[in-house]
Amino acid sequence: MKNTTYALVALAAGIALSSTAANAAVRLKLADALAADHPTSIILQQFADEVEEKTNGDVKIRLYMNAVLGSEREVLEQVQNGAVDITRVSAANLENFNPIYQAFTLPYLFSDQEHFYKVMDGPIIDPVYDASIESGFKGLTYFDSGARSFYTKSKCVETPDDLKGQKLRVINSHTSIRMVELMGGIPTPLPYGEIYTALQQGVIDGAENNPTALTLGRHGEVVKCYSLDEHLRIPDFLVISNTALAKLTDEQQAIIKEAAVHATEAQKKAWNEAVDEAMKQIADMGVEIVRPDKAPFQEKVAPLIEEYKANPAIGQLVDAIQNAQ
Repeated sequence: MKNTTYALVALAAGIALSSTAANAAVRLKLADALAADHPTSIILQQFADEVEEKTNGDVKIRLYMNAVLGSEREVLEQVQNGAVDITRVSAANLENFNPIYQAFTLPYLFSDQEHFYKVMDGPIIDPVYDASIESGFKGLTYFDSGARSFYTKSKCVETPDDLKGQKLRVINSHTSIRMVELMGGIPTPLPYGEIYTALQQGVIDGAENNPTALTLGRHGEVVKCYSLDEHLRIPDFLVISNTALAKLTDEQQAIIKEAAVHATEAQKKAWNEAVDEAMKQIADMGVEIVRPDKAPFQEKVAPLIEEYKANPAIGQLVDAIQNAQ
């Protein structure tokens, strides 16, 4: 009888230990406002899969896409309080949490994609990832979100004069608002999800974004012209909450960091393919594509760049980026 009792106790203890081990897996939430079929979203799923595989299932990341948990800013606030663990967010939204990110929202900061990659893959960016720790999160890596250009419902934008009187949707960023003001337009901050309807109803005359906005976002259905002035190259950042990091071992943190770097390399390829395809689709949609001289636009925003270079919080970073050519 005693042996049977001991056996039952041992079995119960084994089950309890097994249950504890099963519950020991760290489950993280990754939320994003992008659509699930966006190239970057697909890469984020690959990132989650790699983390789960390399931690032998001890770290599982579940994705919540299509803004089901809120806008970029709303999700970032949830990252701060630990309700969401990881998110991809534009530097334009991060500037509201740490001034160093303002540097990345400056027009014509990067001369081209090659310059952008040289900077973002180099040591200049390392301090940026740690700059937001006091705000409750840390950077893991960056993603390419392309060059942003103007698209409009009526006349093409070939010089800054063509922007006069035009209401243009911009990210709710001080820098983007000032940029459009200096160029002569009327900046109109709106959430991304409201752009299509706002264009359709005449609330705005145009917007500025990368080519996939006209295809995946269907904005090409309601605009007539896409002017490739390429005024901005604002990176996205993948960030993780301090709360989530505290749940992870050093080895698990290293695996997540490595998977994030792999995700960046995969996203570069996926992004460039998506942009090439989008440009073909834009032409097929009947949207006129023009390539204006960038110099007049650069002249208009030069005071903004000088103003930011004089800012002690970001001046050094802006100089370092511009000199890394």
